[in-house]
Amino acid sequence: MNSLEEDIHRALAEVEVDDDRIGALVRAADPLRSAADVAASVAAVRAHLDGLGPLEPLLRQPGVTDVLVNGPGPVWIERDGQLQQTAVVLTRMQIDLLVERIVAPLGRRADPVHALVDGRLADGSRVHIVVPPLAVDGPCITIRRFAVTPISLDRIAGPEVACLLRWAVAARCNIVVSGATGSGKTTLLNALAAEVPATERIITVEDAAELRLGAPHVVRLESRTGSPDGVPPVDIRELVRNALRMRPDRLVVGEVRGSEAFDLLAAMSTGHDGSLSTIHANSAIDALRRLQTLVLMAGVGMPAAAVREQIASAVDLIVHVERSASGRRQVVEVAEVVTDPSDPLRLVRPLADRSGVVAQSVRAGRRAVA
Repeated sequence: MNSLEEDIHRALAEVEVDDDRIGALVRAADPLRSAADVAASVAAVRAHLDGLGPLEPLLRQPGVTDVLVNGPGPVWIERDGQLQQTAVVLTRMQIDLLVERIVAPLGRRADPVHALVDGRLADGSRVHIVVPPLAVDGPCITIRRFAVTPISLDRIAGPEVACLLRWAVAARCNIVVSGATGSGKTTLLNALAAEVPATERIITVEDAAELRLGAPHVVRLESRTGSPDGVPPVDIRELVRNALRMRPDRLVVGEVRGSEAFDLLAAMSTGHDGSLSTIHANSAIDALRRLQTLVLMAGVGMPAAAVREQIASAVDLIVHVERSASGRRQVVEVAEVVTDPSDPLRLVRPLADRSGVVAQSVRAGRRAVA
């Protein structure tokens, strides 16, 4: 902000005002300012009053998916899959103010004792904060912004693969989306969930509510960390268990990364067909191995062979998504989970790759499109 905007911001900091009032103050202070400049000043003041100040223009730019503050200095963004340094430069004081503005509505604290904070902004964007002493060079803020308009299957998969995935959702296949960080797992999960019939009740379980489903009957559950005031935490595993008591037609778990993997598999194996989730992995086969590891780490006392058998029974498809060097996110593998007694190491059968469908499902008989 320039000096005029800073003066107006200080004058309004403790007062409830609307844009007309801000505009009147701008014109009173500078009567020769053009209408476009007045509008820009109003936006700048409003961003500092209600939003994230200097980060607001970056968050409003089309194509921006991540805003990255790495301590004092320039702010970086990811636009269309490419990292770019911006002209926005922040001081330590500005970053401290941004951190306070983010954590205060969340009821959290960011200090040397509570140096890691996860949360969600009012617009649904996911935010992660690390402050000193864990962040050596100053507070770091990572904001993951999601598209206002969800991306359809046709934009992230080829025609044949998109058709295959639509069939899988309609046939109530249990699907796990795998991929690396930033590869588009949540985007694909959102696109798959958008194919669920409007007559079905969907319950979503997430660490931070990122999914934006246009279905008419959606219940969103979000985990909660404990607070210094003694508010107890509620983790994903507890939410999954409770979601099963809420009559879901479809259970959508944003990401499995811990013991909730066991509860998700149990749900998939006990009549909750059509469940969807994501997992961090480098390929479809790696996704199954990681899922097995997470179940074993849950301490349920099952031998590895029994866990593999339950996974093979519960999960129908693994859909792997990658981000190319150009930044494009695309489905590169669809694999069917198989059970082969003669070859216990054979866990998946390829159905599609980045070029299209390569085989037909051998498990189609267990799923019937309603």
